Amino acid sequence: MSKITAAITAVGGYVPDFVLSNKVLETMVDTNDEWITSRTGIKERRILKGEGLGTSYLAIEAAKDLLKKGNIDPLEIDLVIMATATPDMLVASTGVYVASQIGAANAFAYDLQAACSSFLFGMSTAAAYIESGRYKKVLLIGADKMSSIIDYTDRATCIIFGDGAGAVLFEPNHEGLGLQDEVLRSDGIGRDFLKMEAGGSMLPPSQETIDAKQHFVFQDGKQVYKYAVTGMADVSEKIMQRNNLTHDDVNWLVAHQANRRIIDATSSRMGVDESKVLINIEKYGNTTSATLPLLLFDFEKKFKKGDNLIFAAFGGGFTWGSIYLKWAYNIE
Repeated sequence: MSKITAAITAVGGYVPDFVLSNKVLETMVDTNDEWITSRTGIKERRILKGEGLGTSYLAIEAAKDLLKKGNIDPLEIDLVIMATATPDMLVASTGVYVASQIGAANAFAYDLQAACSSFLFGMSTAAAYIESGRYKKVLLIGADKMSSIIDYTDRATCIIFGDGAGAVLFEPNHEGLGLQDEVLRSDGIGRDFLKMEAGGSMLPPSQETIDAKQHFVFQDGKQVYKYAVTGMADVSEKIMQRNNLTHDDVNWLVAHQANRRIIDATSSRMGVDESKVLINIEKYGNTTSATLPLLLFDFEKKFKKGDNLIFAAFGGGFTWGSIYLKWAYNIE
């Protein structure tokens, strides 16, 4: 019996209609289009509008897109993993609600939180379930409504983040395609450099925390940039070396869309030509858990069966890593 590998067999995505451009941000905070673009590569981002709409809305829409495109019966799904840093609410799992809303009545579900590395870590988790032989269809969704935790008077963070969702289906493969290898890392040194201080068990909500704006994302940009450049480049280079891959062997770099300069530094270290680097940061900004699946969603038609994809991400905490995956299908 051939070894079971975990392959991506379907992709879906969703971004809200409302576009927050750099030009609009110029009217909100002390910044300008040239400054934002030159430092981040971002031109606009999508924002979810509507009372009572949270991350689950984005995730459900992305999952529905996947199910429709793949003509997949949701009752066949065994597990739903919800990769997110912005759950609808604490305690009650967002993934459980999403699974119910898409009709995945036979699946169990839960949330996975590793900041901007959530989807990457979710890929490892989904693959392990498939490789065990006990599960046949694992739906992994990466979704975040970052606008819910952004202070739009803070130019250090409001220019970066957007809302969106992407979803992939993992299934068993017997051709050696799918997830090949992973290098995943974390370091608690990053706890103070990228965080939302209040709202958790350590600092529960109070009038004081609200007045102090501690329920918004705080980022020490210089520190995060320094660690992200080194971290993403290190693991991406390591996974290539470990699997004897040259830059010619890599068909696509699927890198977390946090900052164009970080992506460029990673591809340069890998020696991967710019034409192989997937970029959509200019349209969506940093959608946190959704950046990697949205890249797959946007560029799915470019992939060919057997293509070598290198995924890389870096997130708060710190969390980071790289995954080597062989693409499993062609678009007709």
